[in-house]
Amino acid sequence: MKFYSRKWIKPENLNPHGSLFGGQLLGWIDEEAVIFAMCQLGGSRHLVTKFMSEINFVSSAHQGDIIEMGVEVTACGRTSVTLRAEVRNKITLQTIISIDRIVFVNLDAEGRPTPHDYAWPGPEDEGLAADGG
Repeated sequence: MKFYSRKWIKPENLNPHGSLFGGQLLGWIDEEAVIFAMCQLGGSRHLVTKFMSEINFVSSAHQGDIIEMGVEVTACGRTSVTLRAEVRNKITLQTIISIDRIVFVNLDAEGRPTPHDYAWPGPEDEGLAADGG
């Protein structure tokens, strides 16, 4: 898995107990994953989040921490693409959260699932586009 984006945990990202608010983190992951999926599929796509599997909060992040988000393609359907995501502390490399399956569906202008024509080669190259995703 490659880690593409980093976030600096600031006071506005914290919950009342002083750790990273889970809802904030899930929003960042959803955004990171859909951008990654769009880069893989190429062109202008209308991808929507269809499904997120069990979310495993392993540890927390606190103010001043730097976190990094990683995603990889794990499966590809005719109209969908499935990713796995992990967020970890940039310094300690300790996992903060992992999500085994995030499914995005490609929609047409009327909001119906439509083929994306992406041929996922498999996990050996993580399905990366020629430009590195």
